[in-house]
Amino acid sequence: MHKVSTVNVNGLRAAAKKGYTEWLAATDADVICLQEVRAEPEQLPDAVRYPEGWHAFWAPSSAKGRAGVALLTRREPDSVRVGFGAAEFEESGRYLEADLPGLTVASLYLPSGEVGTERQDEKERFMAAFLPYLRDLRERAAAAGREVLVCGDWNIAHREADLKNWRGNKKSSGFLPEERAWLSRVLDPEDGGCTDVVRALHPDVAGPYSWWSYRGRAFDNDTGWRIDYHMSTPGLAERAVKAYVERAATHAERWSDHAPVTVDYGA
Repeated sequence: MHKVSTVNVNGLRAAAKKGYTEWLAATDADVICLQEVRAEPEQLPDAVRYPEGWHAFWAPSSAKGRAGVALLTRREPDSVRVGFGAAEFEESGRYLEADLPGLTVASLYLPSGEVGTERQDEKERFMAAFLPYLRDLRERAAAAGREVLVCGDWNIAHREADLKNWRGNKKSSGFLPEERAWLSRVLDPEDGGCTDVVRALHPDVAGPYSWWSYRGRAFDNDTGWRIDYHMSTPGLAERAVKAYVERAATHAERWSDHAPVTVDYGA
């Protein structure tokens, strides 16, 4: 495993018609994590459901047309698991992990939330359940001499550098103080124990952003959010040599409101 990409596709059937298929054919990634697939596997065209050269695994949501995550791997995994043991989210299409040699890799789609609504309550319940699992996963992996990589749409901008208009979003879901504090726990060596791989390689820059609203000229003005992360155990993060966002050249060439975030983990 050398290169990993993660992308929220914002509906895979639509993305496949707008450029996802061509992107997949051109990528040299070894693992791809997809979020917001929003389709049952049988609803996907065969070329998307069974992409040539890939082992594809799907975790759709029981709520039709919502969420859904997937993992594509060049090498067949030793095992694949859906969910993280929380009954409420077992069939929510938000977490899928696979064991490759020396590595457990996962695709995560954390709920987006909306302040003052049940969606925010759901997000907070997910966060409360997921952090203990992440801690346990890290500890089990360490005992087995494995690394862990959780990629996906975490729907939280951690720092002011992670969104363009941070001043105007202090009370918005995705940049709430309690959400940012939770993400700090994910990154605490004594708690979640993860490293934000992209930020580690780009410590003093704004962004690089990975999501832009379709409204207005957000993409053209690069008024974005960095909410798509590679969160890994420190040993794997130390191997990372390059991280970048595969931003479309123009607004018209976008096939999602997110862009792939890709990390080269070296040889």
